[in-house]
Amino acid sequence: MRIIGTIPHPKISISIFSMNDKYQIKFEAGQMEQIFKISHADIEGIEGITALVDEEFLKNLMGHFNEMFLSFKGAKERHKNK
Repeated sequence: MRIIGTIPHPKISISIFSMNDKYQIKFEAGQMEQIFKISHADIEGIEGITALVDEEFLKNLMGHFNEMFLSFKGAKERHKNK
């Protein structure tokens, strides 16, 4: 797997990888990450990926990160007192 690009964002890290005829788009926020895989045949390179990662997609993605954070925080709190 090799990194072929990044997409700038003020709050999260967005990296684009290429491996086995698929792109992997990795979004990282603190200790959490989300990865999406898409076939090379389904999108036109980095330009297509950049267009796919639009404002609405990022808004939904940030909501998922928030849900992940709250879920993990709740799990830690439940097990902290045991």
